[in-house]
Amino acid sequence: MEEIDLTEVEDDTSVLKTLSPRSSLKSLKPLIKDPRVAHQPGFVLHSYPYKETSLIVDVLTRDYGRLMLVAKGAKRPHSKLRSVLQTFQPLTLSWTGKSEIRTMTAAEWVGGMLPLEKSALLCGFYLNELLIKFCVRDEVNRALFDQYVATLNQLAHNESAPIVLRKFELALLQECGLLGSLHLCGETRNPVIADMDYVVDPLGGVRPAHPSDSAPRITGKTLTDMHTEAYADPVTLSQSKQLMRFLFNHHLNGLALKTRQILIDLHKL
Repeated sequence: MEEIDLTEVEDDTSVLKTLSPRSSLKSLKPLIKDPRVAHQPGFVLHSYPYKETSLIVDVLTRDYGRLMLVAKGAKRPHSKLRSVLQTFQPLTLSWTGKSEIRTMTAAEWVGGMLPLEKSALLCGFYLNELLIKFCVRDEVNRALFDQYVATLNQLAHNESAPIVLRKFELALLQECGLLGSLHLCGETRNPVIADMDYVVDPLGGVRPAHPSDSAPRITGKTLTDMHTEAYADPVTLSQSKQLMRFLFNHHLNGLALKTRQILIDLHKL
């Protein structure tokens, strides 16, 4: 459980029970420490009730990374924030404070993106759960933010969900420093060979498969296809799914993702 500085909000131990645990990654300091920030591009990942009328909002921003903001009075019927703080909608966010939970001062809907519907909506919640599990708060990662925006757009335009999700999963692990290049062997840095079998060690990277390996065996062609985002081959799509499940299971210590199980049950992932 993370240590939370509630300088900006009243003391309430229920907040501590709802916040997600910190990832094992080492946190990096944000590029900017201005106590007042205005009109920052961002998205709501999740929100938690706080007191009678407020919310604690977990957001992903382009220039400040993942943050926790308290939206005071957001649950009141006539609050301007009430209808704005929706998931999967581009916003501009303003806040003040230096503590781990800042105080939201404004949020405005930007528009320009189609809403997610049906199975795409469940895929969106899956993306948000991954970001909450893997993104350290206050760690700036503009490339991952841009990948998230692109993924939401692809899902909204009914692109193949399995392919879109595999691309995002790979980008997430690589941008978070948990996975290196898939088209190169970890020790030799030589390119993988298309017709050879490999395993991806979560700690050591890609290496030739051994008969005793319990990790999924992945062909060099699949690894190269994933590197180049070429998922037309059904074998590549199947093996990439097995690989991502194996890596997430390792990094989450076997903890199941709630949204992933729902998608599996619906045969969408």
